[in-house]
Order: sequence, then C-alpha cells, then structure tokens
Amino acid sequence: MVNIILFGPPGSGKGTQSDKIVDQFGLVHLSTGNLLRQEIADKTPLGIEARSFMDKGQLVPDEVVIGMIDTCLEKNIGAKGFLFDGFPRTVAQAEALDNLLKLRKTAITRLLALEVSEEELVNRLLKRGETSGRSDDTDVHVIRKRLLVYRNETEPVAAHYAKTGKHDNIKGEGSVEEIFESLAARIRPYMEAARVEE
Repeated sequence: MVNIILFGPPGSGKGTQSDKIVDQFGLVHLSTGNLLRQEIADKTPLGIEARSFMDKGQLVPDEVVIGMIDTCLEKNIGAKGFLFDGFPRTVAQAEALDNLLKLRKTAITRLLALEVSEEELVNRLLKRGETSGRSDDTDVHVIRKRLLVYRNETEPVAAHYAKTGKHDNIKGEGSVEEIFESLAARIRPYMEAARVEE
C-alpha cells in the first residue's frame, strides 16, 4: 500500500495536484475537510460529535479526526493506497496517524512538500479570493497570519517525516503540469514496487 502525504502551505496548489495524483495513480483521496463534511451530512456519531465542536467555533479534536480517518481506511480496505491532503497538520496528529497506520500494518510511504515563496502564496490566495468567496483569501493581513500559523504549527510535520527519511521537497512554482510531473516522478517508483509485491 502506498500512502502519500501531500504537504504545503495554503495556496501551494495541494487541491489541484491532489485531483491529478488521484486520477493518475488510483489512490483514495483522504481530505479531512471532505471527510468531516461527509460524516456530518451522514449524521454519524463522529459527525455529530464533530458538529458540536464546530458549532461552538472550536477545532475538532484530533481523536475525532483520527476516528474518521480510521473509518475511511476500513471502507477502502482493498485500496492501492491513500493520498492524505490537509492532514496531519501538527506533529501530534502525525504521531497519531503513524500509530493508526501501524495497527493496520502499513505506514506513510512519503511526504511530498510543495515549496512556494511567501510572495507567490499571497498573490495566489488573493487571486483565489476574487472568485472563491472565501473572506480569508481577500485580506493580506489574514493571509500572512495563516502562513505564520502554518510555519509554526504545521511545518514541523515535515521535519517529523524527514527524521525517518520520508520527506521530499517539490518545487511548487511553475505550470500545473510541470509541478505534477515532479510529483508523479516521486510517486511512480513506489506504485511500481507495490505492483510487484502484489
């Protein structure tokens, strides 16, 4: 099983590239945002629990999110692998994910980090704000604050996987196709190796 974390700050192009990776390699796209919305829509016990935190303006606790990921892994037992997008966001989440995967006799294969300069990220998010309707994409100060939170809280996740040699930086600037080709070149050997093992 090939388990890839697509990593990068807001505006780095994770959503765009995730779709292309899933199409190309047949991985199950595991986006915690989508999982949360689905569990809430389905009114599952985890969804109801998550909703109660969100309604109070609180973050959904890690154990609830991990529970949703576990459910998704269970539903897709025959999958070639998973593409984690938007998770883990903290080292504590990375450790919880590692433990969950270990219980399922698998592990993270690779963390692929999209590297984009701060100025480029700000420009992309402002441009997205013109069409996305997201108010947090229209204010430069809010954007810079989000990037600071990312650097302080989320970037250490990359260091966590670098310690075990599972981290690659990918240039996240250039055309969508160029960036995708760089990502695909890193993923392809793992997919081929997994096919041989089957």
